[in-house]
Amino acid sequence: MKYLVMIYVDPAELSRMPEEEFKRRMAGCLAHADELRGAGKLLDAQMLQGAQTARSVRVRNGRPMVTDGPYTETKELLAGFNLIEAEDIDEAVRMASEFPWTEIGCVEVRPILAIGAVREQVHGASASGVRPGL
Repeated sequence: MKYLVMIYVDPAELSRMPEEEFKRRMAGCLAHADELRGAGKLLDAQMLQGAQTARSVRVRNGRPMVTDGPYTETKELLAGFNLIEAEDIDEAVRMASEFPWTEIGCVEVRPILAIGAVREQVHGASASGVRPGL
């Protein structure tokens, strides 16, 4: 089963972190990712640019509204993600707990919903159309 592992960190805490500590943590994170990739468990991993580069899009009453940055009330912001393959949620959590960012942030593990099953439910077994974003 596939799981999305989302890494949240507090940008203020990161900015206070000495460069050598940041490099040490990143080296550990990259090494862990390399191990998971070598075991066929890591499908993709990416870091995100800072939250100040984000745009949030909402459509209300048919009109798009775009705002700068994420809309959030938390100090910890999404900094990156990993798409992993695991036998079950327990294995996914074990893999996520080995990322160094768990020590200063939060790592959320969420099962991926098989979109093919949703398409079949919405469009029926004979539907071949693909809706954007799904």
